[in-house]
Amino acid sequence: MKTQIIVIGAGFAGLTTAALLAKEGYQVTILEKCDSPGGRARLWEKDGFAFDMGPSWYLMPEVFDAYFSLFGKKREQYYGLEKLKTHYTVYFERHDPVRITSDFEQTKALFETFESGGSQRLDSYIQNAKYKYDTAMRDFLYREYRHVFQFLNKRLMTEGLRLNIFQALDPYVGRYFSDVRARQILEYAMVFLGASPTNAPALYSLISYLDIADGVYFPVGGMYTIVEGLVKLCGELGVSIEYGEDVRHIDERPGPAVAVRSVKDGRKREYAADAVVMCGDYAHADRELVDPSKANYSSSYWDKAVLAPSMFIAYMGLNKEIPELTHHNLYFSHDWTGHFDTIFKKPSWPENPCFYLSAASKTDRRAAPAGKENLFLLVPTAPGLSDTDEVREAYYEKVLRHVERRLGISIRPFIEVKRLFSQRDFTESYHAFKGTALGMAHTLRQTAVFRPAMRSKKINGLFYAGQYTHPGVGVPMTFIASQVVAPIVREYLKG
Repeated sequence: MKTQIIVIGAGFAGLTTAALLAKEGYQVTILEKCDSPGGRARLWEKDGFAFDMGPSWYLMPEVFDAYFSLFGKKREQYYGLEKLKTHYTVYFERHDPVRITSDFEQTKALFETFESGGSQRLDSYIQNAKYKYDTAMRDFLYREYRHVFQFLNKRLMTEGLRLNIFQALDPYVGRYFSDVRARQILEYAMVFLGASPTNAPALYSLISYLDIADGVYFPVGGMYTIVEGLVKLCGELGVSIEYGEDVRHIDERPGPAVAVRSVKDGRKREYAADAVVMCGDYAHADRELVDPSKANYSSSYWDKAVLAPSMFIAYMGLNKEIPELTHHNLYFSHDWTGHFDTIFKKPSWPENPCFYLSAASKTDRRAAPAGKENLFLLVPTAPGLSDTDEVREAYYEKVLRHVERRLGISIRPFIEVKRLFSQRDFTESYHAFKGTALGMAHTLRQTAVFRPAMRSKKINGLFYAGQYTHPGVGVPMTFIASQVVAPIVREYLKG
C-alpha cells in the first residue's frame, strides 16, 4: 500500500505541494473546503463575466517556469503568458497620472521629471534591487530556517548592510528620492506583502526591480488558468482532490499516523495518513484544528502577531468599456500614512483610501463579453473590522464615489454585475484569522526564521506551508514554499 499523504487546502500552496509529493510516488489527497480549487485565487463567473477573485499580478515568471521544469514539463503546456507593455498607471492626489511601461529608459526619464537626477538615481536603485533579488533567489528563499543562527549567519552578516535587511524601506527610499511620486511608486507594493513602508525591511525594495524593470505579465485566460494548470498537473500525477471537505481536527493516531477529521455535506468523515501538510490558514489550524496543548504557537502569539491587511473588494461587470483605464491602475493619496495607520495602528475604515483598480478585460477578453469591462476594485483595510451588510454597502457607495472623483471616470451608471467581498468573506471562505487576506505581515520580526515553522513541534507527521511560512506572502512565494516543505516531508517519511 502506498504511503498516504493528506494536503489541506487546494490553493496555490496545496496544489504545488501535492504535485511535488505525488511525483515522489506517494498517494496524495487534497481536502478542500470550497467547491472549487484555487483558494483565494478562485474564479467567480456571472452573466458572461469571469472574475479572478484574488491575486491579479504575475511577477517572477522564472519561479513558475522552474517549478514546472521539476516535472520535466514546460509551463506553456499548462497556460500561456503575455507580457504587458503598460505595467500600471498611477493616479496621484495632487499630480497628473503617470504610466510605468516595459520601456525602462522611458521610466527613468519619467523619474527625471519628478526631480533633477531622478533618472540616474532610479538606475542605481533598480541595480541594487536586482542585486537583492538575485541574492535572495540564490541564497535565502529556497531553504528552511529552523533556528536563528541559520538566518543570522556569516553571509547575512557580511551582506546584511548591502541587502538592507535591518533598515525600514521608507527611510531607505528617502536616501534616493524626496519627491512623493517617486517614493510612492517605489513603496506601494509593501501593502501586497502585508506590510507598510515604515515596518517592512528595505530588503523588499527588490519588488521594484520586478514591477519596474523585469516586467509585469498576465496569464492568457486570466490568473485562474494557473489554478487550472496545476489541477491538470496534479491529475496527471494521480492526486485526488476532495471538495466540500471542511477540516475540523488534526491529531496523532497509533501507527504512527496523523488523523484528519472533516465534515462534508453535514456528515463527519475521517482520514488517516502517514503525513499531513496544512496549506490553509496557519492561525486557524493552531487555534482551532489541533488540541491547545499541541499547538505550535499560543493564542497570545497570534494575538500579538502583526497581521497583513484584509481587503475590501468590489467585483463589477460594466456594460461598456472604460478607455481611460489600463489593466493595472493604482491611486495614492498624497499623505498615505493615514491609510496605513488605519490598517496597522488605529484599525478603522480609511476615509481617503488608496486603492487598486484592475481592468483585466483590457488584456484578457475571457474576463468580459465583447464591448464590456471587468473591474476589480480593492481597498486594503485592517483585519477584524465590523463587516455587516449595512457597513459594507455604505463603504462601497463611499469608495465608488471616491474612485470616480479621483480617476475622473464614470462607473456607476454602467454596472450590471456586482459582488462585494471583505473581512467576513475571507473568514467564512478560508477560515482566515480575523479576516486577513494575506496572513502575516513581512516585518523584520516576521521574516525568514521569524515566520511560523513548517514542522509541527507537537504532532509527528504534521507540516505547514503557504503564505504564513517562509518565504511568505505572494503567489511565487507559495510556489517556493512547496519546494521547501516537500523535501522535509520526504525526509520524515524515510525515517
